[in-house]
Amino acid sequence: MGRNDIEDALKKLDRLTQEEARMASAQLLNITNVIDSEVREIVDSVLVVDDRVAGVDDRVAGVDDRVAGVDDRVKDVDDKLVAAIDGAQCIFNQSSNLSNS
Repeated sequence: MGRNDIEDALKKLDRLTQEEARMASAQLLNITNVIDSEVREIVDSVLVVDDRVAGVDDRVAGVDDRVAGVDDRVKDVDDKLVAAIDGAQCIFNQSSNLSNS
């Protein structure tokens, strides 16, 4: 009789241990699903940020093109200014030579 009680207790302990293992597995699966969902949300957010960065990159390229255009115009103005200074110096030199004669 004492032996049956021990065997029954061991069987009950085994069932409880198996049930606890199943419950722990179910909780682990639930936690894994929650983490998976959160990671998917993060991935979606990163993709949105990536798209925004690509848009900014396109706008920066446009600004770069406009700056290059401004640079070309500044060079043109600089060339015209040099030509005007050269022309003024030429006129000044000619008038100086005429007054010295």
